[in-house]
Amino acid sequence: MRIKKAVKFVSIFLLSIIFIYAWTWIPVTERISLDLTDNGPIGFRIALITDLHSCYYGKGQKSLIDRIDNEEPDIVVFSGDIFDDKLSDENAKIVFEDLVTKYPCYYVTGNHEYWSGRADSMKDYLRSIGVHVLEGDCERIEAGDHTIDMCGVDDPTDIGYYPWIDQFDRAYSETDPSHIRILASHRPEKINTYEKYDFDLILAGHAHAGQFRIPFINRGLFVPDQGSMALYVSGQYELPNGSIMVVSRGLARESTPLPRFFNHPEVVIIDI
Repeated sequence: MRIKKAVKFVSIFLLSIIFIYAWTWIPVTERISLDLTDNGPIGFRIALITDLHSCYYGKGQKSLIDRIDNEEPDIVVFSGDIFDDKLSDENAKIVFEDLVTKYPCYYVTGNHEYWSGRADSMKDYLRSIGVHVLEGDCERIEAGDHTIDMCGVDDPTDIGYYPWIDQFDRAYSETDPSHIRILASHRPEKINTYEKYDFDLILAGHAHAGQFRIPFINRGLFVPDQGSMALYVSGQYELPNGSIMVVSRGLARESTPLPRFFNHPEVVIIDI
């Protein structure tokens, strides 16, 4: 009798784990509304895509592309690790080549692009198809009566700390205090650097929400560069200088050795 109960318990436990894993594999769309001006909403929508790692989202990446198209964003921001250092570039290229025909697309590198040893050639490819590659510079976007300074910096993995800081300085010097100032940067843990600059909004990824996300308290079990019970893993955070940072859980699935638990891959939609 005890053996039967033990077998039943183990079976239920394993089935529950399988169900949670399968359920967590399903992507979601997260929506965030931010008031970054004194005049209320300006009607500008950003689709934030991070950490795709060239993973598969159906034939022609249709399920991911449709999810983005359904939101009708004004721009799409890719905050790093869209390519992978092990998987083929094909799935990432399909997404870029489709979306760039419909929306202005802005891109910054992540650590995996550098780990691949091909970050420069990836940037060249993206420029060739019309993606705005940001590496310490800004581009201006008109949004009704408002202007957005869309800035970006490379991931510091390969370029080193001081060249990375130089990118911040160059990008920030191109902004106007009367504009909405947005920074795309891969890593959410670089708070000490971000708080030195007066960006209104910082868009990041990298953490994958720790792969194992702790339900209800929004912490990651273990996150590279943040450690255990990491804080900056998913959603929006107000930094000490008043900047808002939005961190995406990303879209990585089959590229990672550990499964995601309580941690759906996501497209983040930000309404300003």
